[in-house]
Amino acid sequence: MIKTLVLQNATVIDCTGQDPYSNATVIIEDGRILKVGNEKSVTTPRNAQLIDVSGKVVMPGLIDCHTHLGMADPDVPGLPTASDQHPGAAYPFYVAEQISQCLTEGFTTVRDAGQTDWSFKLASQSGRILGPRMFLSNGWISQTGGHGDWRARHNRSASKSEHVLAPTPGVKDGVDRVRQNAREQLRTGADQLKVMAGGGISSPTSQMDVPQFTVEELAAAVYEAKVVKKHCMAHVFMPEAIINCAKAGILSIEHGIFLDEKSAKAMHENGMYLVPTLTVLQRHLQRAREGTSPEYMREKVALVGGAAEEAIRIAMAAGVPVASGSDVYGRTAPNKAWELELKAKIMGPMSSLISATKTSAELLGISDQVGTLENGKLADLIILDFNPLDDIRFFSESHHVGTVIQGGRIVKNLSN
Repeated sequence: MIKTLVLQNATVIDCTGQDPYSNATVIIEDGRILKVGNEKSVTTPRNAQLIDVSGKVVMPGLIDCHTHLGMADPDVPGLPTASDQHPGAAYPFYVAEQISQCLTEGFTTVRDAGQTDWSFKLASQSGRILGPRMFLSNGWISQTGGHGDWRARHNRSASKSEHVLAPTPGVKDGVDRVRQNAREQLRTGADQLKVMAGGGISSPTSQMDVPQFTVEELAAAVYEAKVVKKHCMAHVFMPEAIINCAKAGILSIEHGIFLDEKSAKAMHENGMYLVPTLTVLQRHLQRAREGTSPEYMREKVALVGGAAEEAIRIAMAAGVPVASGSDVYGRTAPNKAWELELKAKIMGPMSSLISATKTSAELLGISDQVGTLENGKLADLIILDFNPLDDIRFFSESHHVGTVIQGGRIVKNLSN
């Protein structure tokens, strides 16, 4: 007999865009939402497990489209990998902890932007570790001296990871070498490709205002991804580099801090998404104020100001869908939900919730399965002891996410 779970007396935020509704019943059967609606319109099956959620909010599980589960804290120049700070056998346990933390915060799906090996996804799928649905990039692809090339200027050796389970970033130049590395990342389990199309804050030798990779190099990676029905995401800050990505066929722009109207128009015309990652920028600003980040990072952070928030406004005005991603890692990883609060200040709480559910599911190509609370969808749900439309800040304290349901299975329950 199929076990049926029934949530009664719920306030539902379905993230389709319609207003919340109360006194709702959600019937979950065989891992999917069988029926959701007003209690008077839904008949409760016999022999079902009943859960009274009076005074609580039920909504879709959150999606973070930019994580780095296999990375550690950037405390020293050169950004050590998690395998440097957690050597040997300690490293897999560190990553497993980061993965499980996602569910604790209410994130039932994540897209990892680099440095997490496919074996951790396999371990999660097989039940060996508890974790969200994961879409992994493996190692990213960068040009020499680009954002993904973290070698200090005096280091002339090849960039590589120190642990067998930490994917090796591809530092490649030229169309043929980019194409070969794209194929290698896909061979080793990448669900999408991550390319560094512009400079960044944390890389010691890259300039933020200089495009990286030619359009032809970017297009080579895009082609290899599309052949196997996958997509490319691109780290990029500046308008010129964003336009290059649009020409190459990149699907999502990560950060896009200095997006302007011209580059936003190119994104809209090419069906692209913006993943703004406000959380990691706030962390960079905090570390700069404290003087705990390297000087080169503090100099770059000083140029950012409020540009990232303005980029979201420009994207929305141009009709560019804004998905959700935090880009946090290491000790800051438990702060993924802060992204919702930061975006809500710009786009409002409901739009922020939709960004982290429906829109992010559309970006990942899984909106037919998750992202909204509707009949037939997978039962990836969270039960909150607060209404995020009244005060979205409570997401930052994971104990307010009392229950997490993934595929119809309760994976976190603080009510017991």
